[in-house]
Amino acid sequence: MKKILLTLVITGFSVITLNACSTIDGVGKDLQGAGQSISQEAKKAKKG
Repeated sequence: MKKILLTLVITGFSVITLNACSTIDGVGKDLQGAGQSISQEAKKAKKG
């Protein structure tokens, strides 16, 4: 499970970095989206 979570975190930060935002608002939305994705995957991993 730690490997899955680590992979998701690294992927999330990579996506954020590659999709460079021009505003703070954009960065906040990207971080929020990444956080939601990580939370959803963690819940799936916990169930299964």
